[in-house]
Amino acid sequence: MKRKNVVTNYEGANAYAMTPAIELYAAVAATALNDSFYEKDNKRVERIRELIAKNDAGFVAKMALYAREKMYLRSVPLVLAVELAKKHSGDNMVSKTVERIVQRADEITELLAYYEMANSRKGAKKLNKLSKQIQKGLSASFNKFDEYQFAKYNREAAVKLKDALFMVHPKAKDEAQQIIFNKIVRDELAVPYTWETELSAAGQVKYENDGQKKAAFKAKWEELVASNKMGYMAMLRNLKNVLEANVSAETIAKVCAYISNANAVVKSKQLPFRFVSAYRELKNVNSGFTSQLSDALEDAVNASASNIKGFENNTKVVIAIDFSGSMQTPISKLSKIQLYEVGLILAMLLKSKCKNVITGIFGEHYRKIQVPSKSILANVDSFASRIGEVGHSTNGYLVIKDLIDKREIVDKVMLFTDMQLWNSGLFNTSIATLWKQYKHVAPNAKIYLFDLAGYGQSPLSVQGNDVFMVAGWSDKVFDVLHAIENGGNAVDEIIKTEL
Repeated sequence: MKRKNVVTNYEGANAYAMTPAIELYAAVAATALNDSFYEKDNKRVERIRELIAKNDAGFVAKMALYAREKMYLRSVPLVLAVELAKKHSGDNMVSKTVERIVQRADEITELLAYYEMANSRKGAKKLNKLSKQIQKGLSASFNKFDEYQFAKYNREAAVKLKDALFMVHPKAKDEAQQIIFNKIVRDELAVPYTWETELSAAGQVKYENDGQKKAAFKAKWEELVASNKMGYMAMLRNLKNVLEANVSAETIAKVCAYISNANAVVKSKQLPFRFVSAYRELKNVNSGFTSQLSDALEDAVNASASNIKGFENNTKVVIAIDFSGSMQTPISKLSKIQLYEVGLILAMLLKSKCKNVITGIFGEHYRKIQVPSKSILANVDSFASRIGEVGHSTNGYLVIKDLIDKREIVDKVMLFTDMQLWNSGLFNTSIATLWKQYKHVAPNAKIYLFDLAGYGQSPLSVQGNDVFMVAGWSDKVFDVLHAIENGGNAVDEIIKTEL
């Protein structure tokens, strides 16, 4: 008789269904709300809606807060809050959730744009009769921002900031805030000092020749860096532009000091793959300062890794990254980063903390690759250059088979994957079967599945036998890992969130 939780994955192999809470966590943690390899159009949003219906309202609220405050996700918490408003009423849980997840001024308008779509609103009054709890939460959010923050994100969008103000009718907290609201209504917000506005202004000047223009942009970049008003993410995204502007050595030193500062790294709340993107952008820049900036990025990601806990000198670990065809999928339409690269940066962050570690990649074959521990971004590049070396199947079972064949005892096996594992060989051997066998060889071993896609299935049952699942692209996955090591799990971490 077929077990109830056994399902079929997208590759046609047997897999295990997750509980509604774990499935919602996985779907939320690994989504950019864009097309994925297996799910097209809006299927991810539709599935998140279905999962919200299956979960307790309080858990959904905590999931939204955890996603925004711990995993640094922006769009999906807005979806959770809007869908929660349909499901729950009678107290202020929805409004408090909205107020906390809106941390940038443009998230007010983004939330309203999703509300319009989710409720099939059309016509001139498409946002009429706004949910009272959504309205209350957004009203409080309006009082969180100053003129600069409103002006910075006052863009042409599906819902404009002025429209949002009319819809929400926020009550100003004081006279100064009312003046700002009046400026929004009259389109009189002061032009903010940002790298975009400054460069735009510089670009509108007429120059006598190309040399004069280059000199002006060099001076502008040096001014922007010296101003200390460029945010961390803006700096990461513009490292190539700064180099190509031929700025001074003093300016480069200031940039390096900023992006490598451990406190700045923590406060920036950057997803680890952002550092990979920045590192890649520098590779082809012909500048004597390129290596200096690359080293600063290495220092930054090493700062990210410094808080990973639980890997003592005697802990033996296997880290394997899925290099199958489905992992060679961009995480969103606008990103060059692919799923396997997200797996690589997380894996290399983890490797940097392990003293006794075997690393490798799997596809049709499994290949072990040893690299230095501390050069995290260089390691990502080194591994990425091997794409195609192991074929494009998803034979993750080979990682366990190798341990069994060699009777090698390890403490932890870490697989970074989209969870769509199967056996492309002649024999119907699954990773689930082999894990049971390996537990006779190494009774204390644990296996951790790092779900990078959130499709809702697992190649192993995560309900026993030392099998655990962690999901997402944030370095906060290591907090969940530490919680598991201490008897908890991902759902427990989310439940700890205070409403």
